Amino acid sequence: MNGLDIAKPAEKTRVVVAMSGGIDSSVVAALLARAGYEVIGITLQLYDHGAATHRAGSCCAGRDIQDARNVAQQLGIPHYVLDYESRFREDVIESFADSYARGETPIPCVECNRTVKFRDLLAFAGELDADCLATGHYVESRALEGGGRGLFRPIDLDRDQSYFLFATTKPQLARLRFPLAGMTKSETRAIAREIGLSNADKADSQDICFVPSGNYAELVRKLKPEADRPGAIRHLDGRVLGQHEGTFRFTIGQRRGLGIAAREPLYVIRVDADRSEVIVGPREALALREIPLRDVNWLGDTPIPSEGLAIHARVRSTRAPKPAMLRQDERGIVVEIFDGEEGVAPGQACVFYGGDGAGARVLGGGTIMRQPEGRIPLAPAGEAVSALS
Repeated sequence: MNGLDIAKPAEKTRVVVAMSGGIDSSVVAALLARAGYEVIGITLQLYDHGAATHRAGSCCAGRDIQDARNVAQQLGIPHYVLDYESRFREDVIESFADSYARGETPIPCVECNRTVKFRDLLAFAGELDADCLATGHYVESRALEGGGRGLFRPIDLDRDQSYFLFATTKPQLARLRFPLAGMTKSETRAIAREIGLSNADKADSQDICFVPSGNYAELVRKLKPEADRPGAIRHLDGRVLGQHEGTFRFTIGQRRGLGIAAREPLYVIRVDADRSEVIVGPREALALREIPLRDVNWLGDTPIPSEGLAIHARVRSTRAPKPAMLRQDERGIVVEIFDGEEGVAPGQACVFYGGDGAGARVLGGGTIMRQPEGRIPLAPAGEAVSALS
């Protein structure tokens, strides 16, 4: 086996590297080329980049394509640009707008990885007879004792991107490699400078790369004009406190920018797009214990046991995994977090882990569904644990 767990000499192993124009994927290409692999760089043109061409933090825009091209030329590897704009618009941008219009808070990075980056780019890598596709994500793909490959958290938990990759399937994992899993971001940047890469000091890209202005609500209003309708901002006790100009402008847990005056701090508790209502209340009303899921991707070795499975669950990319129980019942897949969680938003992901530290295995995840109005309140930690035992 070579360094990529492929039974070939490095020089006979063809690797497609997804090059976004950033430091991480550029270092991946450089390290693999230096190790003697046959490296082919691919950059995806994903959206109309006119407004974002010179904006710091843009991704896969004009400047980024040129940066990727410059690095490939510097490394002496072939480089191609694939026009995936129509696919990206349909699978990511329109899905993003639809989700907000339904009262959800989507994660476009998950959809991008699920569709154009892994589904479509892996298919193209196959057409090139590549042995694998390598990316600059901070996550680990590791061979399992029973065969196949598993997904694991990286060494640098500050850069952990496993939350955004929970939808990666087992067949995809077999053909994916993540060479930065054992490195920190500072080490990656140091390598870029040591090699002398032209983009060694480039800033990291932001999440919503296709919103140059940062005003996602304007994009949703443009693509889903029917969602741009006013409604009431209502307290949990039924009082109408104000009016809003569209539910897609709000997300669960939001406190600022509500446009209402109140004596106590109020948070968005629920977004009801059907009724065009935003429900607000005190912070303690945000706490939840049960989280129903849809579109679950399971990466475990065996089916979820009927008695449930103890896991660690993560409901936001910026939060640490928390002890939980994964169950499957007549409602579908449900995660029960022992001590509760705040700000659980429909459309976000709930990702399952076998632990909470570096190297913990990713067991899958799903999309958080809208909570029923009679939702499960937060129980004391001891009561929650006994109820699940």
